[in-house]
Amino acid sequence: MASAPQVPLDDGSEVPDVAVQQPWRKGFRLSSIADAAERFLDNSGFDRGPWLAVGFAGGIALWFWLDGPWQWIGALMALALAAITATSLWSSREDRAQLRISASGLSVALIAGMLIVWLRSETVGAVPIDYPRVETFNARVLEREEQPARERVRLVLAMRDAESGTARKVRVNLPAASDNSAFDEGAVIRLRARLMPPGPPMLPGGYDFARRAWFDGLSATGSVLGEVRLIEPGGDGAGWIARLQRRLAAHVRGELGGSPGTIAAAFASGDRGAIAEADEDAMRDAGLTHLLSISGLHVSAVIAAAYFLAIKLLALWPWPVLRVRLPVLAAGIAALAGISYTLLTGAEVPTVRSCVGAMLVLIALAIGREPLSLRMVAAAAVFVLLLWPESLVGPSFQMSFSAVLAIVALHNSAPVRQFLKAREESWLARTGRRALMLLVTGLVIEIALMPVVLFHFHRAGLYGAFANVIAIPLVTFLSMPLIAFALLLDVVGLGTPGWWLAGKSLEGLLGIAHFTAGLPGAVKLAPQIGFGTVALFVIGGLWLALWRGKARLAGLVPAALGTALVAVNPAPDILISGDGRHVGIAGEGERLIMLRDTRSDYARDNFLELAGQGGDIIPLAEWPAARCSPEFCVLTIARAERNWRVLMARNRMQVEERALAAACERSDIVVADRYLPRSCRPAWLKADRRFLDRSGGLALHLDEGRIGRVSDMQGEHGWWRPGGD
Repeated sequence: MASAPQVPLDDGSEVPDVAVQQPWRKGFRLSSIADAAERFLDNSGFDRGPWLAVGFAGGIALWFWLDGPWQWIGALMALALAAITATSLWSSREDRAQLRISASGLSVALIAGMLIVWLRSETVGAVPIDYPRVETFNARVLEREEQPARERVRLVLAMRDAESGTARKVRVNLPAASDNSAFDEGAVIRLRARLMPPGPPMLPGGYDFARRAWFDGLSATGSVLGEVRLIEPGGDGAGWIARLQRRLAAHVRGELGGSPGTIAAAFASGDRGAIAEADEDAMRDAGLTHLLSISGLHVSAVIAAAYFLAIKLLALWPWPVLRVRLPVLAAGIAALAGISYTLLTGAEVPTVRSCVGAMLVLIALAIGREPLSLRMVAAAAVFVLLLWPESLVGPSFQMSFSAVLAIVALHNSAPVRQFLKAREESWLARTGRRALMLLVTGLVIEIALMPVVLFHFHRAGLYGAFANVIAIPLVTFLSMPLIAFALLLDVVGLGTPGWWLAGKSLEGLLGIAHFTAGLPGAVKLAPQIGFGTVALFVIGGLWLALWRGKARLAGLVPAALGTALVAVNPAPDILISGDGRHVGIAGEGERLIMLRDTRSDYARDNFLELAGQGGDIIPLAEWPAARCSPEFCVLTIARAERNWRVLMARNRMQVEERALAAACERSDIVVADRYLPRSCRPAWLKADRRFLDRSGGLALHLDEGRIGRVSDMQGEHGWWRPGGD
């Protein structure tokens, strides 16, 4: 038998190399896996920069996903241990530099993401008021937002709490009839208002306004009751950008009336408050809402126009041509134009992201580097998340960066570069290739945005790619230049022809939106999509975008799995609002059955969207199979090969306890917006005020016997205040 290989020790002796004798040992396996991972990173063109940005965003997401401080601390300690282990385990192997730096760097990025959002939450989070109240108080106006389409003005106020004496930031809606233009930034007013704590999601998967209010520093929201009195005028310099924005929007609407004027005001100033609801809905269902939100398209158009005009006009002036590099000077002028436009239009997350990205592009152009790259997108994302880490979980950030990432990854891929490469061809062929590429880009953007849109809004326009092929060039090359041209001519009082032309182009845009939204099957509805399903889309999309070569195709696997889960995603059978007042029952016909015929558009839209149904609702009392008394309604529905008897309270009138107990005993599910006695014992679920205060809104899946709760994804974050705590 051959002797085992010998390995020399420091003292000159030799011992058998056990790892060679027994290759199945753990150490050998880990070494082989590490070597394979290192080779994969080397051969796939791995770029650590974008992945570190992904790690930073992942740390923020992890903080939101975990329940509370002990879990956050545990995760931070585990990540720190992982970084130390990766550094020490492979520190002596130079050929594993990629693996060592990537593993430790990703762990540090995750830690940084968790810490930055935790710090942000602790420093800006505002504890909500304990209960609804009506108060009369003095307050200073911090922000003013005019919303003519809703006949109101929205004011953000700084007030002093009468009970605790602490300063609070609240937001109230003031009817347009009670408004005064003097109620602007810096003014002190006296008012009487009904204040409410910021509301959690009405249903699982609904919009979480309480979380948004926490990071905005809002302690309460409400509405003004009666007249408002001006105590001290504003106009002392505070809010001058907002006043300029409102003046610009009013000027545009004054020059161009109707729906085109409201759209033009949104393009010029970012003010969307005057856009009619029908136009908003049509733009949304046609996949064109992004055109109304000042983002990459608008900022890029302004900066590109400023850069082009600057470099062309400066080239006519010999003095700068002989003394400075024109691309650098033009880039500076374009940067100033982009920053000014960003500030004027409100500096929302998409605008800031676009402005930062555009600044990086200008720097690249000035120094002669590649302007569009994944590193540029990563740098812009990190910049935004450092300032507003909470934006990661909002639709604006997700849609904005999903679209930009899809565009950059697509146009940096080898097949697309080859397709767009300059060649000797006719004008018609070159135009055709570019038009085809525009359509493909639109399709890729729609595919990238579909999971995000369905997750947040539960509906998405299916023909958006085709509508955008016409709408984006129309807005970029016609509407926005005409609006700028008309504003320029207004300086000398000659803007009327420009406004007429701009109005016609915007009428065309609205025509495209309404036509597309009205097509059969234009809108895809979907009930709540689980976080696991969205995570599959995120993993697949990032893998497709950030890897190179054939390795990127592996991202199709999680994306395909996520698509399959969306296709079979069941709609909930019963939806119950967090206050117990509203109950929706799906699957009993074409329309959603609701306990109350609510006049609240917010409640109606929430129930329809999360049930995955279009159309209208029908009150339960009008449903033939329901039996209703003045106090309760009873409905029996068939699910999971059995009948479910549902008892629902219609009001808070007192009922004889024994009769109620008997009715509960015959029921599987009882729902009430009040506290029910302990003698009420249904077979499966008693969703009364006591239960709903702890759980929030509910989504019942009877086939699976599963209950989805709003509280399931709230944990111990500051914005979640379950009743009774």
